[in-house]
Amino acid sequence: MRAVDTNILVRLLVRDDARQVQAAEEFVGRGAWVSHLVLAETLWVLDAVFELTPDRIATAVEMLLQHRDLTIQDSEVVAAALSRFRERPKLGFSDCLVLEVARKAGHLPLGTFDRDLAKTDGAQRL
Repeated sequence: MRAVDTNILVRLLVRDDARQVQAAEEFVGRGAWVSHLVLAETLWVLDAVFELTPDRIATAVEMLLQHRDLTIQDSEVVAAALSRFRERPKLGFSDCLVLEVARKAGHLPLGTFDRDLAKTDGAQRL
């Protein structure tokens, strides 16, 4: 299966360049894989560049998880991160994803200096 880069997902979600949207849709139409890193970068762009609210970012993750042509790396981990992010959007999706990846790998607690993240089950403030 082919993989996609961050800019492909951004075009699919933001739809701000018709030519690139069409090219992105054609590329993923035959199936495409999305890594955790590409997903995290995409959500950072949506937050920092397009200034989407946490609710809209959560909706974007949900759309990607449900996309018929995309395979998200460890989709169950991403779904767990999405659930945690919806509960505590102040954490940021990336922190939620880092925690859930560590949980799946069996490497808890997750050490952190982040006070908010440290209040989450599975994290430990240093």
